[in-house]
Amino acid sequence: MIRELKTLIAVAREGTFSAAGDKIGLTQAAVSAQMQRLEAELGFALFDRTGRSAQLNDAGRHTLAQAEELVRLYGNLGADAAAHAPDPRVIGIGAIASVQRSMLPDVLARFHKQCEGARTRVVPGVSMGLADQVDAGELDMALIIRPPFSMHGDLRWTTLLREPFRLLVPRHVAGDDWAEILSSQPFVRYDRVSFGGRQVDRFLRASHLSVRDVCEVDELEAIVGLVARGLGVALVPQTATHRRWPAGVRAIDLGPHTFHREVGLVHRGNRSMSPAARLLAQLVCEASPG
Repeated sequence: MIRELKTLIAVAREGTFSAAGDKIGLTQAAVSAQMQRLEAELGFALFDRTGRSAQLNDAGRHTLAQAEELVRLYGNLGADAAAHAPDPRVIGIGAIASVQRSMLPDVLARFHKQCEGARTRVVPGVSMGLADQVDAGELDMALIIRPPFSMHGDLRWTTLLREPFRLLVPRHVAGDDWAEILSSQPFVRYDRVSFGGRQVDRFLRASHLSVRDVCEVDELEAIVGLVARGLGVALVPQTATHRRWPAGVRAIDLGPHTFHREVGLVHRGNRSMSPAARLLAQLVCEASPG
């Protein structure tokens, strides 16, 4: 997001998307795309758009002041920590929890057999944060949920698998009418800060369903555990580690209304990657079951 905040500052200083692009070396379309991503992430409009012109609105001016402070703080990060900088020979790979439990161990084992002497570092996190770290050059690559916005030109995306969402219910809950169950049972919500949680939220709104939230959780294993204990029902993706659900729950297929969570690999252009990092990315793609 720092990239987008810097672009926002340039737009405010230069007056137009075109002038800001000339200043920071982007096309007008690229500046516009970054501002759209920033607005999507923040959840509100920053500009009043009329024809081809775009002026900061009140929310945009307030955000601009915060952006300038965040960029200043970001620029000072690590100023006195050069001695603790990460070893450039270590390949950093970010991974969401479900991938760490499924495909990643086999991939890393194959990589280290083929590339003796190499070192890797697995960084856990949520998709948005890991994507930002790849964008900033802090990680070589990341295995994440596909963002709900397009990535800028320097990042590459490869879809590895598509995981269908199911309605997970405690074993004692009867019936297969997913809409009726969602409307009547307590709901354990997939955290809306995550990309997967946003998909759930969009699905509920598109289906015009009102649910009774009882708990909001990011970790999928925790959500499954809560459903198994009878706390409520949940919409969760069927990951590779959930080919068989725990005994205390059952999964209801959403039929033609099924939506999917895309999990994939994000990395910068090949010219920015070492040969060892390119090999690791290749092995990740080869291991994809999708």
